[in-house]
Parts: sequence; C-alpha cells; structure tokens
Amino acid sequence: MVGLAVAFLVVWWNPTLLGAHVGTAPSAETHGAAGAPSASPATVAPVVVMQSFADSVARAAPAVVNIYTARVVRERNQAAPLNQLFGDYWPSYRRHVERSLGSGVIVDAKGTIVTNQHVIAGADSIRVSLADGRIADAKLVGQDPDTDIAILELEVGDLPIMPMGRSDTLRVGDIVLAIGNPYGLSQTVTQGIVSATGRGQLGLATFENFIQTDAAINLGNSGGALIDAHGDLVGINTAVLNRTYGGPEGIGFAIPVNLVRGVMEQILMNGHVVRGWLGFVPQDLTDEQSAQVGTAAGGVTVVNILVKSPAYEAGMRPGDLVTALGGEAVHSAQDLVARVSALKPGAEVELDGRRAARSYKIKLTVLERPTRPVQTP
Repeated sequence: MVGLAVAFLVVWWNPTLLGAHVGTAPSAETHGAAGAPSASPATVAPVVVMQSFADSVARAAPAVVNIYTARVVRERNQAAPLNQLFGDYWPSYRRHVERSLGSGVIVDAKGTIVTNQHVIAGADSIRVSLADGRIADAKLVGQDPDTDIAILELEVGDLPIMPMGRSDTLRVGDIVLAIGNPYGLSQTVTQGIVSATGRGQLGLATFENFIQTDAAINLGNSGGALIDAHGDLVGINTAVLNRTYGGPEGIGFAIPVNLVRGVMEQILMNGHVVRGWLGFVPQDLTDEQSAQVGTAAGGVTVVNILVKSPAYEAGMRPGDLVTALGGEAVHSAQDLVARVSALKPGAEVELDGRRAARSYKIKLTVLERPTRPVQTP
C-alpha cells in the first residue's frame, strides 16, 4: 500500500511519465484529423524548397552568342524644290551603314550557329561575340526564308555547345527560359511558360508551327535560345506580338527545335532546303463558305495555280476543293502545305478533290519547290 501511494504521488506530480497529459483532451496540435497522433509543430523543422534554374542557365547560356551585322545602303539625295519643279538637277546619291543586332545559338563543335534569317538578311558583314568575350567574323552557310532560319559558321576553337532537346514533347504550361541579346544586353535570361504550340497563320513565314510563350522577347532576342527547365534547346526565338498603342502583351513566338534540326541538316548537306511542290496555293474556307459549298467546316480550296505546274497539268483549277492527299484527309491549308513540302521530288502522290458536285482523284508528280528569293529588309 505504501508503494502504491508513493507511485500515485509521483505520477500526480509528473504525469508525463505515462506518455500522455492526464485530464486533457486530444487537440489539433497533437492529433491528426482522424485522431492519429502526429508530431508537434514545435518539434518539426520547417521544410524550405528552393527552386532555381541557375544550373540550367549555366549549362545553356555560354552557347548563346550576340550577332552584329552591317550593310551599306545607297540612297538618293532629295533635290531642292525648285530644281524638282524645273527638272534642272543631276541625281546624287549617298551611302551609309545600317547596323543591327540579334542572337544565335552554337549547336556543334564545328562552329555551326543557328539564327533567324531576318537577323542576317542583306548583311555585308556578320560578327559574332561569344559569352566569354571572344569576337570573330562568321560566314553565312545558307538561309531559308520560308522558315526564317539561317545557318552561320564560326571558325573558332574550344566552343561551348547548346544541348538540343525535343519540341514535340512540350506541353502547355511547361517552364521555358529565353536567352539572348535584347537591346545589346548580352546573356539576358527571361522566364515564362509554354502558352501554346502549333501556332500558324501569323504571316511571319511560309511554314509556321510556332511555340508561343510569355517569356519576355525583345529587340535583339531574335535568333536566341528558348530552353526548357533542364537547359536543353527547344526553340529559336523569332518574334513578339507588339502593338504600338499598348504595353507588353507577353506573347512571343519561337521556331520548334525539331523544325530547326531538319532545316539545318538540309542546308549543311545541300546548301538549301529541298521541298516538294505541286504548283497550287491552298486557302482555308470559313464556316460560312463551307456551308455554301456543302462541305464540313474547315475545308481547303485552291485559290491560285501556276501554269505548267503538276497541279495545272493534272487538271486542277482555282475553286476546286482539296479533301485528301495520299489517302489521308486534309484538315487545313497549313497542314496541306506542310505535307506537300515533305514529299520528295520525283515521287507520285494521289490527291482527292471536288469541283461543284463532282469528286475526282488524280495523280501528280512532285517537283522541287522553287527557291524563294531572299529579300532584304
């Protein structure tokens, strides 16, 4: 009895010896929602998650270069008003140098640089500045205005290389970073997400399949890198939607790296890009036009045909509807142009068309697409 009495007094004096608070109800701090014991907040160290893309930028940024171009422009001097009136003057001209800036990406150890065609269009000289401070002249290997891609070659040793990723696995919401030379501020990095993929019909190039992003792209970013969170190249920054009456819209566009890779390989191999061509110009029908001709929404019609082209020789005419190519349905004019360009010259392809109420099938021999003339800005 004496021992029980002593034990009672000890427990009464220090109830924690039993592992619980005597006379207290379970509280939110010590039990979970289901009543299971949980650790006290006072005894758990706070977990701090640090998110940084510094390693990804360090992996990719050294391969992003600044591109400076110059071209000599010849302009006619304005004559005095009286001389213009009486025609008593000899025309005179003056020359000045126009300079522009852009960005580029080194993609292999041979010094191959990918940039935008509009960055180097009409340039008499092209200089490249590397992230480590080295400056050298670059040679133009080839350009493709239809996709706004140009390939340069830099004869400098020990070059950093941009790891090339894949653009076909990008999803809307993926984090991306833009690296370039906006306003001459080299190695500028901006961050955003993929806003959309497969953007077309923007009037920027013949073949459009842009990645849309809200990562800030400014003057001088053209030709720079769009990388993913791992530091792999997924696109070449090309353009930004900019309206003069408003502020920044946060809508930029980049050429997918899968398209860049294919164009680059053809330029390095052939000096230009070889594409299929049938000689007609397609255009999407509006929903109203589709209803008028009795087709499903999203039809494609022929708006122009070149004489003596494969399409003309096969009997196609403006106003015809194109419903399938190679046995597969045509969904849009952009889809049709891309599929025709992917055909090899010399191959035969079957096309399904419709004129008025009559459907037809014809076979066409694919020719090489005529090279688009390079226009200077």
